[in-house]
Amino acid sequence: MENKFARHRRLRSSNAMRSLVRENHLRTEDLIYPIFVTEGENIKNEVVSMPGIFQVSLDRLVEEMKEVESLDIRAVMLFGVPSEKDEQGSGAFIENGIVQQATRLIKKEIPDLLVIADTCLCEYTSHGHCGVIHNHDVDNDASLKLLAKTAVSQAEAGADIIAPSNMMDGFVAVIRDALDEAGFSNVPIMSYAVKYASAYYGPFRDAADSTPQFGDRKTYQMDPSNRLEALREAESDVEEGADFLIVKPALSYLDIVRDVKNNFNAPIVAYNVSGEYSMVKAAAMNGWINERELVMEKLTAMKRAGADMIITYFAKDAAKWLGK
Repeated sequence: MENKFARHRRLRSSNAMRSLVRENHLRTEDLIYPIFVTEGENIKNEVVSMPGIFQVSLDRLVEEMKEVESLDIRAVMLFGVPSEKDEQGSGAFIENGIVQQATRLIKKEIPDLLVIADTCLCEYTSHGHCGVIHNHDVDNDASLKLLAKTAVSQAEAGADIIAPSNMMDGFVAVIRDALDEAGFSNVPIMSYAVKYASAYYGPFRDAADSTPQFGDRKTYQMDPSNRLEALREAESDVEEGADFLIVKPALSYLDIVRDVKNNFNAPIVAYNVSGEYSMVKAAAMNGWINERELVMEKLTAMKRAGADMIITYFAKDAAKWLGK
């Protein structure tokens, strides 16, 4: 009897066959590892809400970075945890800021490791917002001046990529101009182009000590209900000179990752954020899931959705699993 249906299972018959026809591949080169650098000495404090993630002092940083390098991870993203804060977040842009010190150290000891500097003020401001406060609100244009100073300071310290995460209007244009004027026209901008006001950021705020002391960030981060707005945000950043486009968070916004990928000819970065990490860790610690299989599935989903690279706290774990 003549068959009237397709035999799709022929291409699933063995692991070798499945590998041969696999459409999307996750590589260690796709992974960016975020790390929290804190002031002080001999500090490696585990973040309670993020098992396996630590705040690390400068004297413990090189050992951490050498492990990252040994796993063939090519890039790290630095977040600073300063000992002092003020209303302007001056610790973000001073010459001897914690991220600037960490950048110099990494580039001296492991020069081939790409350093991506998160460019924001929230970890450094006493109020926890991403800019200057006027009349109980974030002043967009006053904040831009300080963000530009921060970007230039980070580039002067040796950062390979500047990653502004503040979501102020015009932030890419102002930072691009400042970098160019300071002689850093070759330093690319990895823009947090599409950043939603998400409940998934809670554990990060524990790690970076950046919880707002009043209100929330909904006047500058995006409404999770909106899809077309993401394209407007990304378009502005591309026109202003962004070299990479980040979508954050990743897992609940895979449709946005695909939209941005389809509409812009730039490398797309998915940020697998802290809440997405912590939920998996909590379930794994309770024995409810197979952590390795679940993590690899969701990271592959981000690649399938269109991400060229992924910022993830699972980077070291994923690199170990990929190496086996």
